[in-house]
Amino acid sequence: MKLFLISQDENCGYDTYDSAVVIAENEDDAKHSCVCSYHKYRDGKLYFQYTNGKEREESYCSDWTAPENVSVKYLGEAKEGSEAGVVCSSFNAG
Repeated sequence: MKLFLISQDENCGYDTYDSAVVIAENEDDAKHSCVCSYHKYRDGKLYFQYTNGKEREESYCSDWTAPENVSVKYLGEAKEGSEAGVVCSSFNAG
């Protein structure tokens, strides 16, 4: 697993994320990370995750941006045994 800095400048209003450090297998997986805790990418699709375990497919996350708008920078190797996901993120509260 690797550490990546992901960032975006397409969705820069209040209550949006501008960047995050994520653990991912590769750059493409990092690009498809959604920094909010409510969405997950799976099989090339974005799903909203309800607290009861149900989910629904969505076209985008209003707190983040589409994968094609995400910049990715490799930071280094993650600690052995680390799980994929967001390590920390930058949120622009409104």
